[in-house]
Amino acid sequence: MSSKEQTGQAAYKVLARELREAILQRRYVDGTRLPTEAELAAEHQVSRQTVRRAFHDLVAEGMVYRVPGRGTFAAPREGQYLRQFGSIEDLMGLSLDTQLEVLRPLHRRVDIDAASRLRLDSDAVHTVVFRRTHDGEPFCHTAVHLHPAAAAVLADVPELTERGAVSDATIIGLLDTRLSNPIAEAEQSITAAAAEKPLADALGCTIGDPLLRVDRIYLTTDQHPVELAINHFLPEQYSYRVKLRRSTH
Repeated sequence: MSSKEQTGQAAYKVLARELREAILQRRYVDGTRLPTEAELAAEHQVSRQTVRRAFHDLVAEGMVYRVPGRGTFAAPREGQYLRQFGSIEDLMGLSLDTQLEVLRPLHRRVDIDAASRLRLDSDAVHTVVFRRTHDGEPFCHTAVHLHPAAAAVLADVPELTERGAVSDATIIGLLDTRLSNPIAEAEQSITAAAAEKPLADALGCTIGDPLLRVDRIYLTTDQHPVELAINHFLPEQYSYRVKLRRSTH
């Protein structure tokens, strides 16, 4: 798909996503020069200004670096996992270069807080706990609480129902292909937390170490919450970026 095609996003964002995925898929290994602005503009049928804006975003994320007179190069990864999460597609893209390892398989449990946040009439939710790794190194611990209707469509998925199962799946990716109404948006909150023993054991850090807690509630196109994901990230391996604009009013 060319970046000129309409996807509901600016062309430079579409191009940045395609280049980001190419880098994550190791099509451009550390230190490899990316195509020039002119080459990318011709290939994707966009202006050179669009390419420059895409490169600007990737430089800000640490995905590439630019050398005047030489070009744009894929940045060394140095064992860390850094990724911009700015859309549902970015979150689904975790399947490109990370793995999910099930710590507690999908099961039914009483959780009053999770049930309330999912707007359920009962106190029971279906929960799966896993950690996500990159090149064998853990960087995130996640507890996913599902609406019963969402849990029902995942009940026979071995990637979630077997302890120790390892896959490249994402929960929202699995749900998106099974729900009658796909996931359209997420409500996110970010706070700080101290690592308790289960988190420290899963992430390989010390009890009491600071973590970033990122809660996301995923809603379908008809505005029904189907998943509450409570993530704890090692802070050095999570990057959050948002653009702020002045009001024109």
